[in-house]
Amino acid sequence: QQGCDPFAQTQRSKLQHRRARINQQINKEMRMRAGAENLFRATSNHKVKETVALELSYVNSNLQLLKEELEELNSSVDVYQNDSESISVPMIPLGLKETKELDLLVPLKDFIREHYGEESSPFEKEIRELMELRQAMRTPSRNEAGLELLMEYYNQLHFLDSRFFPPTRTLGIFFHWYDSLTGVPSHQRALAFEKGSVLFNLGALHTQIGARQDRATLPGLHQAIDAFQRAAGAFNYLKENFSNAPSLDMSAASLTMLVRLMVAQVQECVFEKVTLLRAQNDFLAWLQLAQEAAKVEDAYSLVHQTMTQPHVKDYVPFSWTTMVHVKSEHFKALSHYFAALALCDCPVPSESELPEQEKAFIQFHVTMPEGPSLRVLLQDPEERRKLGKAHLKKAIMKHEEAMRIHGLCKILRKMDILQEVLSFAHKRSLSKYSEIDHEEDFFETGDAPDVLPKTHQKPEIKPPNFSQVKVTDLFHRLGPLSVFSAKNKWYPARRVHLRRGENGFGFTLRGDSPVLIAGVIPGGCAAEAGLREGDYIVSVNGRDCKWSKHAEVVQLLRSTGDEGVEIGVITLQGSEGPKAVDKKVAGVPSGMTKSNKENSRKSLMNNKSASTLLVWSKKSKRSKKSTYSGVPFTAVGDNEAMY
Repeated sequence: QQGCDPFAQTQRSKLQHRRARINQQINKEMRMRAGAENLFRATSNHKVKETVALELSYVNSNLQLLKEELEELNSSVDVYQNDSESISVPMIPLGLKETKELDLLVPLKDFIREHYGEESSPFEKEIRELMELRQAMRTPSRNEAGLELLMEYYNQLHFLDSRFFPPTRTLGIFFHWYDSLTGVPSHQRALAFEKGSVLFNLGALHTQIGARQDRATLPGLHQAIDAFQRAAGAFNYLKENFSNAPSLDMSAASLTMLVRLMVAQVQECVFEKVTLLRAQNDFLAWLQLAQEAAKVEDAYSLVHQTMTQPHVKDYVPFSWTTMVHVKSEHFKALSHYFAALALCDCPVPSESELPEQEKAFIQFHVTMPEGPSLRVLLQDPEERRKLGKAHLKKAIMKHEEAMRIHGLCKILRKMDILQEVLSFAHKRSLSKYSEIDHEEDFFETGDAPDVLPKTHQKPEIKPPNFSQVKVTDLFHRLGPLSVFSAKNKWYPARRVHLRRGENGFGFTLRGDSPVLIAGVIPGGCAAEAGLREGDYIVSVNGRDCKWSKHAEVVQLLRSTGDEGVEIGVITLQGSEGPKAVDKKVAGVPSGMTKSNKENSRKSLMNNKSASTLLVWSKKSKRSKKSTYSGVPFTAVGDNEAMY
């Protein structure tokens, strides 16, 4: 699969290019700062200290300017919105994490030669294919193909982990990634950091896909809801399965904030969907819309509260915090506005309609409004107008607060669409207020209680579906993962020449891929040739049998003549003898569909140069075909055959 053309001059690619350039400049300035700080601590010369202090202030000033420039880029949410002429409140998308190019050719070839004892040159094609896949996933297209590309690489990393990353040593490969929001570089030897960063970009790409949908149409809204739910799922999965990430964007506090932000954006889309589908001038429909708006306000209030926490406050762009605060006030205003419409624009209910409306209205406010009973209120046009007027008064106050907060942020002031939406809603509430306000009103407008948040469609956090993209292990030629993995060690392969005796070869075979020698008859041909219980057959007469089925190996053995047969075998270290054979672990077959089960084991990977991440891989499962019952070789089991 291919990524986007990295030289394509789209608005989004220009933004990502600028992000990459700033990331590199931040990296350079931070290195200069580290060097200057070391010199400042090491020197005792007063003049040198003064010069270094001056240099440090200059570097810190540059870093601050670069971070401000990056914050402005992260605030360019309009670039990711759709081109529709309809006016929609902008959504907040995330930019992708940038990474450096990685040359895997030498480290993987060395490992194949040292660990697997294979000639490494024939595997160059597979290594280059993996590197091309990594290069392509750096620039995924903003559609389903881009998501599949990231998922394919992520799934391939599982096989890479099993094949090349033993728990006891590192390959000397450093994975470099830049923080999505600050541009600060981080690097680790742990493959889990690479996995986590790809998973972060999967979530970020979902946010960009969600932001670009035309939310003035139902299909666009459904796609936006799905995209933001999947983004929330990716970030939540990352938070639950990783710890001690070296970059702030993957810290638990930041991921919690991102999950809540995505949930709030889903809730906003649900509100827009209800707006599109609502019945005109229907009392219950207006109440539902008011409660949906209150639910959106509730979700954005939680996001704003999370964004202003100590660990997140200085990290999140000010424009994001401001926009979330603006949306919180805006939707609170809308909840009161729609409550007023339900009371003032809908006719007084008939006797048959009254019970249903009364039931809905009982659960409408956070606290019951002061004044007459609900039945009287709903049937008295004047009482309805009074309460409606109180709701409108509150709506106007909240609209004005939203516009005031919006005006505090320089970046948001440039966002015409948001300004237009806020201004339109404010004018609409003012117009309605003047319409129902009578000159002879001498009563003081009361304080309307808040609308109780309620939604008909609760946002769902959808975890990544790893089985969606089927991948085949690029390095399947190395053999089945059950035996030929980075965590297993085996003695050098032995070639054994066997001739068939009167009673056959004198061994018992079991299982397949690879076939296991489960028992050897003492004094038989196999025992005399040096075969042992627990050996795996990897070749027969020079033909590779690592992936061969039981029947195929038997057929090759039976087809030998008087000259005998040459068998290549290996023995796992620590698995000699019948008891040790019992410990054999079944692995992932080639071409197996990847799923999120792969990430169930969490074992800590030590890394001296950086923080540690939890490493994921598939849980061990004993295969029925490959377990050894401990019975003597003469008692042949159902899955065994004697030859």
